[in-house]
Amino acid sequence: MNTTTRRRFLQTGAAGAVALTVPIRFARAAKKGGVMRMGKGHGQTADSLDPGTHENGFMLALVQGYNNYLTEVAGDGSLIGQLAESWDASADAATWTFKLRKGVTYHNGREIAAEDVVASINHHRGEESQSAAKPIVAPITGIKADGKHTVVFSLEAGNADFPFIVSDYHLPIMPSEGGKPDWQAGIGAGAYRIKSFEPGVRVDLEKYADYWNPDRGHFDAVQMISIIDPTARTNALITGEVDAIDRVDLKTAHLMKRQKGVNVHSIAGTQHYTFPMRTNVAPFSDNNVRLALKHAINREEMVEKILQGFGVVGNDHPIGRGQRFFAKDLEQRTYDPDKAKHYLKQAGMDSLTVDLSVADAAFAGAVDAGALFSETAKAAGINLNIVREPNDGYWSNVWNNKPFCACYWGGRPTADWMFSTAYEAGVPWNDAAWEHEKFNKLLKVARAELDESRRRAMYTEMQQIVRNEGGTIIPMFASYVFATSEKLALSDQIASNWDLDGERWMERWSFA
Repeated sequence: MNTTTRRRFLQTGAAGAVALTVPIRFARAAKKGGVMRMGKGHGQTADSLDPGTHENGFMLALVQGYNNYLTEVAGDGSLIGQLAESWDASADAATWTFKLRKGVTYHNGREIAAEDVVASINHHRGEESQSAAKPIVAPITGIKADGKHTVVFSLEAGNADFPFIVSDYHLPIMPSEGGKPDWQAGIGAGAYRIKSFEPGVRVDLEKYADYWNPDRGHFDAVQMISIIDPTARTNALITGEVDAIDRVDLKTAHLMKRQKGVNVHSIAGTQHYTFPMRTNVAPFSDNNVRLALKHAINREEMVEKILQGFGVVGNDHPIGRGQRFFAKDLEQRTYDPDKAKHYLKQAGMDSLTVDLSVADAAFAGAVDAGALFSETAKAAGINLNIVREPNDGYWSNVWNNKPFCACYWGGRPTADWMFSTAYEAGVPWNDAAWEHEKFNKLLKVARAELDESRRRAMYTEMQQIVRNEGGTIIPMFASYVFATSEKLALSDQIASNWDLDGERWMERWSFA
């Protein structure tokens, strides 16, 4: 590829922020001070400060609050630098060089160095790694420090999206010793430092006085409390016990809008609710059974009754409508009991009885969604036995373990990232245990392809394969709906890559 073509790709594609130094600033002057209290509908007693284990919104917010990353996704979906002040790629996008900001320190006063970046990323690599980020860093063949403030990544093949990858919440830059990161100490380089942490209950943080960015981290202190029950979470906001909550109970969202002193926010993004089927377990090993179940769910009803209209129907693939390579011409799958019966017959069955594990820890309304699914499936001769699981321990005991369950995904900024995290063969978070030879080949080829039209064609085909042969039912994409006290001032542009402003609320927001 000639230089002009490559430059045009980098300007218009996912790697558009290459070699730019972008200051992170509020458009308004943020008020300093105060104690911010957040009620989160996440958190479990098994949570750990090891970033490779993080799997829920409580830990996502925490890890981004007390740590920094090489890059971050901004409110408009673009990529900006955090610890990296600039980055650049080789002509084939297989070698990436990041320049670090100088003088940035951890909470213990030590300056961040390139060796810390190497150790922090290596924490998720290698055969022994159990990190959820292992699949997205697997293409890295080497990392080296080139002096104190430069890090060079070598990849097995070109990846135009690589600067996005290092913004993943599993990949904070941590202090290291002897080539190993010290995650146990809970010391980071973020706007806040941890005072106390009780997994599944609460965390207390205080402002780090020497944080490098004066335009971030406006509160004096932050308290984050795990409140799984949506009614209790709502009451906590209304009574003033907390200043904001996530995962607003959509059944009462319209009533909350009428509450004096409360603002309800709805942000469309990549979040989607799913029902993964373990394809290595009968009867889900038969794609005809999977297709029968995909046709036995009423997606429009799910959006209306579970999301209360705060979302859109899904099409059994994880790429959102607003994303760059969304396959808009794929036929939308609809509720069709007759087709479901047809596919059951193709599987040699007249009827089907299976368990579906659900809990509101999976997503708000998951129990009700299971009940709706059970009702619509009856017309196809499918009996769904809804098993209500405990909220605590759901992500360690049910998800990725039980054959058929409820789940939610925040999505990822790029198609490659989403597919590599949850659909590539053998990755830890492939919750359907799904493998497809052609899909995996396309995934690797598309990742290194710099021609926009060829790349789009490959991602369209991958979405079609996942839709028709994958092990995951994706009935709906849910808007992020959260509520805040009118005392809070939010960012001028709310990020949609995760809930609550990309889960960077504690450093981006302030009191009004």
